[in-house]
Amino acid sequence: MVNDIVVFGATGFVGRLVAGHLAEHAPPHLTIALAGRSREKLERTRAKLGRASRDWPLVVAEAGDAASLNAMAQDARVIATTVGPYRRDGLALVDACIASAADYVDLTGEILFTHASLSRHERARAADVRIVHSCGFDSIPSDLGVLLLHRAVGELAETTLVVAAMKGGLSGGTLASMKGQIDEATADKALRRVVFDPYALGGDGPPVRDLAKVVRHKQLGWIGPFVMATYNTRIVRRSHAFNHYGPHFSYREVSRYKDPFTAVGFTAGLGALAGGLGFGPTRTLLDKVLPDPGEGPSEKARRTGFFRMEIHSAGHKATVAAQGDPGYAATAVMMGESALTLVLERPRLPQHTGVLTPATALGAPLIDRLRAAGMTLEVDVNNV
Repeated sequence: MVNDIVVFGATGFVGRLVAGHLAEHAPPHLTIALAGRSREKLERTRAKLGRASRDWPLVVAEAGDAASLNAMAQDARVIATTVGPYRRDGLALVDACIASAADYVDLTGEILFTHASLSRHERARAADVRIVHSCGFDSIPSDLGVLLLHRAVGELAETTLVVAAMKGGLSGGTLASMKGQIDEATADKALRRVVFDPYALGGDGPPVRDLAKVVRHKQLGWIGPFVMATYNTRIVRRSHAFNHYGPHFSYREVSRYKDPFTAVGFTAGLGALAGGLGFGPTRTLLDKVLPDPGEGPSEKARRTGFFRMEIHSAGHKATVAAQGDPGYAATAVMMGESALTLVLERPRLPQHTGVLTPATALGAPLIDRLRAAGMTLEVDVNNV
């Protein structure tokens, strides 16, 4: 039996949330499987998902066991993986999906992993497979927001995403990925150049640098660095290489603040965290207080979180927003709907195959599904 969707990492914190979304929203005719290292944990996870999941198959597989990954991919149409850090644990699964002609979605925000995955692009194209990275808060709001604006107004030039409002926690898995990337970039100059190359994942355009300080913008107000910009901007530029947003397209991401004091304080805190994670003694101290992989916020915190992002270009504005903690509740919706889009919307999908982004692999069908799931994706033309 071929499983329509396999949730790999289903016993982890985010994996359980993705499985929960599918249990509530997947059509009953689809076969959803839960995959992970422990059958006992998988059984407990399935039992908590309710009646819709009681007959879901369980698949025992481990990131370090190529044979189990190949077996899982051979019996899947789509694999949705939450197992990271992806740079350490993800490439073998990408290879298994290509070999078995199974589509793939993940939640990565790791430049080094996605960059390494690009070497599989031609093999994935030849196999007619979609390897779709970054199908959560990294980087669906950014990627689909720019696509939405482009579809509405045509060619884009200077384009800026503004984080207008956000409330949410930091996950242990995200921290583990950050630490792994810091370690690799610190130890290897070539990898460090990849991390800081604005076109490391493809695309072209003028020389750009991520915003590194707080400034006052005439239209946008007080703006400062956005912690996810270093990754999201690379994903959007890769989409530009496929979708051709315009000959003068450029892209950046910033956070908006109500006053310069808040902006400077928050930016200094981000810098201190990054610096602390890169220095052995302070990392040891931070590890004692920061969440471990598999840990996350309470149900109430997930429910009361939210985000709102605005994408501005030449007087036009797109808005992408959702209720729910961005990295947990909202991400579970985005990843779950990405997997469902690959299964249910195949005739409407963009024609691209290979190593792709949400905008190039899933495009308008995913926008429609996310709107139906309660997210805001809208365009306000000629109004900033």
